Amino acid sequence: MWSCDAFNDTENSEDQHLCHDFQLVLSIVSLLYLLICFPVGLCYNTLLVLVNLYNKATMTMPDVYFVNMAIAGLMINAVAPIYLLGPTNTKWAIWTFNNEVYITLIILLNISSLVIMYSTTLLSLDYYIERALPRTYMSSVYNTKHVCGFIWGGAMLTSFSSLLFYICNHVSNKIIECSKMQNKQAADAIMVFIGYVVPAIAVLYAIILILRIRKETTPLDQDTGRLDPSVHRLLIATVCTQFILWTPYYATLSVNTFTSMQTKAVGGNHFRIFHFLKNLSRLLAFSSSFVIPLLYRYMSKNFPSKLRRLFKKLHCGSPRCSREHSAVQAVMT
Repeated sequence: MWSCDAFNDTENSEDQHLCHDFQLVLSIVSLLYLLICFPVGLCYNTLLVLVNLYNKATMTMPDVYFVNMAIAGLMINAVAPIYLLGPTNTKWAIWTFNNEVYITLIILLNISSLVIMYSTTLLSLDYYIERALPRTYMSSVYNTKHVCGFIWGGAMLTSFSSLLFYICNHVSNKIIECSKMQNKQAADAIMVFIGYVVPAIAVLYAIILILRIRKETTPLDQDTGRLDPSVHRLLIATVCTQFILWTPYYATLSVNTFTSMQTKAVGGNHFRIFHFLKNLSRLLAFSSSFVIPLLYRYMSKNFPSKLRRLFKKLHCGSPRCSREHSAVQAVMT
């Protein structure tokens, strides 16, 4: 957790000022996130889920993955205020929390990050399948829904192994089983490999295949069953945005795993700078919960019409509107 109290024993006043400056910057950025990004992300993630669930009949394969990412974004929206207003990241902490709450926040963030990264990865692979073989239904909405169920199950199972390491890193040595597992770096290594390295390789492979098939002209290019071309732009924007926002977070986990930066033996300034970057990278990862639904809102051609249908349904949900609609149908008959 971020605190300058741990460095009060240093005699250098400049180091103390640097630490407090870092803490002030984090506090200001966190408050800006909570005032602007948090409500926007909460609103658009909720809207994305409701609009697509109301228009189930017209959902496409990309819509299912974006709904999946929106649900994970809502989880991040729930985690972010607790984390950012706590002692970890903010100078003016509203509350404090114990190790159990901190571990819960980390695990929820891990699950959300895994769901987001693998939804992005499988969206890329399924888009390639849909481009190459549009009539095979291998990437149909029905199959995609089941795939998303496996994504959530896999994310929870993967996070469970990390959970054991995190718990054992905070409990007493009296538990013999945990005394051999008090290694937070092992949990970070699992997350870096499964949550970033594997998706990055898969996405890179999918992008290469997509770019290759776009250069080739085939009779299938005139197939009406193909996805809208705007989906390609939305896919590229989503993949680039996700990896830009999550790469710093996984980079700091890699530093935790392969170096000894967690110990103050490397020097006070280096430790404080790394800790500052670590908290800033987590804040950047939180930002994916509002950037992605905004991309979907403004780059998806079908979303505005779906949104109008939902608003029309909500407006016509009143008894007066229902009576007027029935009267119009009677006149038409």
